[in-house]
Amino acid sequence: MVATPYTADLKSVDELPARELYDLLKMRVDVFVVEQNCPYPELDGKDIDALHLRLMEGGELLASARILKPHEPQDPSKIGRVVVSPAHRGKRLGDALMSEAISACERLYPANPIALSAQAHLRRFYEAFGFIVASQEYLEDGIPHIDMVRQPAVQPARILS
Repeated sequence: MVATPYTADLKSVDELPARELYDLLKMRVDVFVVEQNCPYPELDGKDIDALHLRLMEGGELLASARILKPHEPQDPSKIGRVVVSPAHRGKRLGDALMSEAISACERLYPANPIALSAQAHLRRFYEAFGFIVASQEYLEDGIPHIDMVRQPAVQPARILS
């Protein structure tokens, strides 16, 4: 199926109007907690310092992801809470969302790797974007996950002595 036309934006929690923040959080709860039947603390305190990537069509939220900045200069940035609205699945929005998220990380943190914790069944999806498995499979909230990392497009300069 052809990708849906969309606009992308990247905002902090403080930049999102209350109704738009509500829509984003509701979509995540509807998918991660209700649809996946996985009661866990969706509101984990990390949204406050994150950037929220949204794919929009008009005023409708199609998909979103959360980007966390590196803690230390050498640490990876992180992509998480990758979700496509159930009403818009099958339109290749997951591909568009990941391309936009990677572009944002590379623009904001060009010398840092990008990390994510992937549901294990999505391994091949993330591998198609250059992520490699960086851990053994583990259970997170009862769902098999793996850590994955994508090396930076720009390698830091080496100092020659």
